[in-house]
Amino acid sequence: MHIHLINPNSTASMTAQALDSALKVASPGTRVTAVNPVGTPVSIEGSADEALSVPAMLLEIRKAEAEGVDAYVIACFDDPGLHAAREIAKGPVVGICQAAVQVAMTISRRFSVVTTLPRSVPIIEDIVQAYGAGHHCRAVHAIDLPVLGLEEDPETAERLLRETIERAKAEDRAEAIILGCAGMSSLCERLSAATGVPVIDGVTAALKIAEALVGAGYATSKVSTYDYPRPKGQFAERFEDAPIRARIYQTLHLL
Repeated sequence: MHIHLINPNSTASMTAQALDSALKVASPGTRVTAVNPVGTPVSIEGSADEALSVPAMLLEIRKAEAEGVDAYVIACFDDPGLHAAREIAKGPVVGICQAAVQVAMTISRRFSVVTTLPRSVPIIEDIVQAYGAGHHCRAVHAIDLPVLGLEEDPETAERLLRETIERAKAEDRAEAIILGCAGMSSLCERLSAATGVPVIDGVTAALKIAEALVGAGYATSKVSTYDYPRPKGQFAERFEDAPIRARIYQTLHLL
């Protein structure tokens, strides 16, 4: 099977890290590829960044559909454009937040999330609630470090994550911890070993869920909500031919 990982931001090094994490857990015979669009924000830190990243991400899925990809992983913890992606993909589309939450609810009764910036806390709280896990999620904590800071100062990032996880264990009585950013995926094993609590990385969780869905023969339902978008005539043709950046701003103007 072929699983395609899409990092919606434009930072290639973050895409490479997510791909490396996914490859470490991929089953024999599973082909995993990864891509990030160009012209999108270098990191996704809020709703505006999410909106700017989605059109180019959807274009990457359209390209991959023509190549026969079996499933997709959206490697951003906000799960941007997840429902839109499912409308244009035949196979399963798995967001790393939803995957991490499902794993956390399976292996623990209560969990906490550790993310990057404080502004991401209410966004993640709302997403977790929408996935039906609000009662199980004890808290969402931020280490107050930008997404790109995970690469720029990895030692500080790991120290802050470890300290915050220890605090979540003591104060939240968390039984598992979710890492709330794809850029943290390489630290998962070390943080779990250092803190003694299961630490869940959404990238690997999503990859394994995608493998399971494809292996079991499940595809995205096209009965109603996730049916393919209806053609929009000349506008659709212009939209397909326009440069990525122009499509992004055109989309935002229409919202």
